Amino acid sequence: MPFLPISAGEMKSCGWQETDFVLVTGDAYVDHPSFGTAIVSRVLEAAGYRVCILPQPKKDADYLQFGRPRLGFLVNAGNIDSMVAHYTAAKKPRSDDAYSPGGKAGARPDRAVIVYSRAVRRLFGDIPLCIGGLEASLRRFAHYDYWDDAVRPSVLIESGADLLMYGMGEKHIVEIANRLQNGEPVGSLTDILGTCYAVPVKEYQPLHAKECPSFEAVRTPDERGKRQYAISCRIQQEEQDAVRGRTVIQRNGDKMVVQNPPMPPLNTEEMDAVYALPFMRDYHPSYEPLGGVPAIREVKFSIIHNRGCFGACNFCSLAFHQGRQITCRSHESVVKEAEMLTRFPDFKGYIHDVGGPTANFRAPSCQAQLKRGLCPDKKCLAPEICPAVKVDHRDYLALLRKIRAIPKIKKVFIRSGIRFDYLMADQDDTFFRELVEHHISGQLKVAPEHCSDEVLKRMGKPPVRVYEGFKKKFFRLTAEVGKQQYLVPYLMSSHPGSTLKDAIELALFLKKEGLRPEQVQDFYPTPGTVSTCMFYTGLDPMTLEKVYVPRTPKEKAEQRALLQYFLPQNRALVLRALKQAGRTDLIGTGKNCLVAPDRSQPAKPATAKKKTIRNIHPPKKGKGKKK
Repeated sequence: MPFLPISAGEMKSCGWQETDFVLVTGDAYVDHPSFGTAIVSRVLEAAGYRVCILPQPKKDADYLQFGRPRLGFLVNAGNIDSMVAHYTAAKKPRSDDAYSPGGKAGARPDRAVIVYSRAVRRLFGDIPLCIGGLEASLRRFAHYDYWDDAVRPSVLIESGADLLMYGMGEKHIVEIANRLQNGEPVGSLTDILGTCYAVPVKEYQPLHAKECPSFEAVRTPDERGKRQYAISCRIQQEEQDAVRGRTVIQRNGDKMVVQNPPMPPLNTEEMDAVYALPFMRDYHPSYEPLGGVPAIREVKFSIIHNRGCFGACNFCSLAFHQGRQITCRSHESVVKEAEMLTRFPDFKGYIHDVGGPTANFRAPSCQAQLKRGLCPDKKCLAPEICPAVKVDHRDYLALLRKIRAIPKIKKVFIRSGIRFDYLMADQDDTFFRELVEHHISGQLKVAPEHCSDEVLKRMGKPPVRVYEGFKKKFFRLTAEVGKQQYLVPYLMSSHPGSTLKDAIELALFLKKEGLRPEQVQDFYPTPGTVSTCMFYTGLDPMTLEKVYVPRTPKEKAEQRALLQYFLPQNRALVLRALKQAGRTDLIGTGKNCLVAPDRSQPAKPATAKKKTIRNIHPPKKGKGKKK
């Protein structure tokens, strides 16, 4: 099956006089199921509709080249938020963009959904216009915008779109297309699950709905406004459930934004059908002279087997986008995809990942949630695992064994992340042992994120003792299978709740563990997350407790520098932070000190070649029990 048309010439070569939809996206066109544009367009194609892709348009002629689409325009910013694609957590422009041709930055505009939608409105008037994808999904209500340092209205209002699709959009888009095809005006499509629409407040008919404080109430940057913002965030998070979620409304000026309850996730049969669609599994050939699209490299020989995440970390957008309920593909579907990958001429025998938001989830956290939904007032795994959670890796292990047995497959890796607290709760070590024996490429990525239990609580993560127990067991099992492997822990600086004292505690933890991170993730307040609400309001939205927030560039730089205390360029920042915190005992040349007292004794720079975080003292072969 060829790529879908991305130009008027390609549309004509298909024999089309017109197209049903034009899908505008902020990414280059990659026809792979890891890309939302590819899934939505292929789902529409399978439903009998003609779709042209318009990647990264810049001028009016780009929008006009396909003529007026018969049914409407679809707009997304790409796989990630356009502002995150453009700027670092320090708000500095990025020098590259993995989702653009040649990896070059600048191919998409800031706030791409708004820019693209306004261009469509200007050029095509009242044509049906639907927005979706991560950027639209996370900005569906009034939201704090880190880059403006202000609260902005719903992107539905700013874009001028008719409908906003939130979450994974396969069901939404087909229902919208079918109803437009049947002649229904887009303004009447107000009952589709998983969508938001806006109506004038004076025309709004009261529903059985949960009302958030208005945009005008939450935008005020005073104590009352921030409290209202936190309340609004809590309502939105609590109603993000396909079983018990209610309609949510919010006034934005003279318009009422109405969010219908979430669309139920795809079941196994439906997921299998989506991933069986005829994806080309590569970028459009027109990008080859430009150097291709770098984002395909990691996913081309990877397999997605699940969706959703009941881990629901507070800083992660997945729970607010995909939801917390786990849905999975069948073994047959995944194995068939793996067999297909072995037939690609550039396949080298390695499946890079069999995962998803969290690799080792293959079932709902408990059976009760299927009838009553996930609990609105507590998490499944943090701060402690709920007694109702059923921990079982047997199905995932059986799937991995089947893939390992396929001819031409040398190795099957897991790189999308293991939820180690869930793994540690499994009384059966079979999966853990096979994980370290068969599915690690020398390094296993895990996400303890911090070592302070107070910070971990604000993150929605388990206490550090769980990670320490996991690490001990990992190295014991690794030694028992006769390998030397490493943990690559993801760590985050400056998360809400993290004081300078906590950052120093994390630096000492790194020194004790023998870890020297070459890359550190500073907390990035992206729209729609609980942690971003904490960052803006100084309140935990779920409890309305006050939370300390490292907000100034000065303190954020100091906390970040402490995680790389050993780098010479961070020395001045580390010295300043330690003096400010009254920890001059950590300035010196002793084994427990973080930094030398003067420039004649500079800190030794990191020597690791790879941009990873390694435990530099793994147990020697045969010494696992002593460790």
